[in-house]
Amino acid sequence: MTTSTDTKSRLIEAARELFLSQGYTATGIAQILKAAKARSGSLYYFFPAKEDLLLAVLETYKDMLWPVVIQPVFDRVSDPIERIFGVLDGYRRMLQYTECSQGCPIGNLALELGESQHVARRLISENFTAWREAIRQCLDDAADRFAGDVDTEQLALFVLTTMEGAVMLARSYRGIEAYDTAVKLLRDYFDRLMDDGTKRTRSQRPTRRVKRKRRN
Repeated sequence: MTTSTDTKSRLIEAARELFLSQGYTATGIAQILKAAKARSGSLYYFFPAKEDLLLAVLETYKDMLWPVVIQPVFDRVSDPIERIFGVLDGYRRMLQYTECSQGCPIGNLALELGESQHVARRLISENFTAWREAIRQCLDDAADRFAGDVDTEQLALFVLTTMEGAVMLARSYRGIEAYDTAVKLLRDYFDRLMDDGTKRTRSQRPTRRVKRKRRN
């Protein structure tokens, strides 16, 4: 027997998949009803307007972040820095699976939605903030491996910016190369920040001896 909760869940999931594959604006109510195998009365009972369904989708993404995106990586990877790159690898796998046709669902909606949808934009910000907090947790857990002046909050923001930009470029070029290059450079930046957790002045750096050829 189908319950009202089942119908509501199907509507949200159908909308989530359609918004991801073709965008919010391009998705019609009829498509959502067909995908959810639901009647229009059921949809409008739970979601009086299409934007209400969008908000439910964004709340769902918030709920999915830890169990779907973060926790599986944390369960199999113990090193906090490698956890960050494990999360980034998850997005790489998504790009490969979709042949770079689908990006970050939150990033997609952030680019598409108009300024009038204030509540939706707030939820988008909350999704990004939760993602950053997960990355910052990893950075804080590895704080003793960084130089003392590294701001982990700002660095988490930089990781998010790198990931979102790399995903967008991979979609634009329909290839994984740009994403891989961005993550490789991010890895190099991390390695430099973790170089003993110390900074050397120019006078403290070892000098290179250059052999000069003798003149005949």
